[in-house]
Amino acid sequence: MTYPPGPPYQPSFGPPPPSPYSAPPAPYASPYGYVQPPPPAATSWQPERVDQVTGTGFGLVHLQVPPITSGAAIGSLVAGIGAILVSFAVLCFGLTGAEEGWGGWTGGAFTLLSVMACAGAVTLGVVARRQIGRPLVPGRVRFTGRGLSTAGIVCGITGAALSVLALGLGLAVQLS
Repeated sequence: MTYPPGPPYQPSFGPPPPSPYSAPPAPYASPYGYVQPPPPAATSWQPERVDQVTGTGFGLVHLQVPPITSGAAIGSLVAGIGAILVSFAVLCFGLTGAEEGWGGWTGGAFTLLSVMACAGAVTLGVVARRQIGRPLVPGRVRFTGRGLSTAGIVCGITGAALSVLALGLGLAVQLS
């Protein structure tokens, strides 16, 4: 006994299989009906100038390079904020341990850490300022972040000064 041809078997779960006679799917289409937008065009790559290569019909294109924030400036700010946070640890440990006699030692150790963070913040800030102040050369990266480097230097010096003052306060309480 033969059966007449019928529709092919379709599972009862998942999306239906594509029909062999349907149109091809649209670009970036998903099976759930959401159409993704096309990727954005690279608008940041603009030619700055074109130099002719002598003896050929070709040219050398120099692209504009967008400015980026200096990593040294960011590092300077992070180290400066770290110096301020460590100065609060100097104050807390210096005053807490003053009665037992270990506040000066602990405060001194954290003061040393704060001064080292200050030195790192100032060094990175100066390096960033030199990096940012270099003359602009075509085809090279231009760095930004002068305000970040200034804030890092100021925070580093402030953190070191606060930790020295907190150490002095802790020692004064401990010795009295």
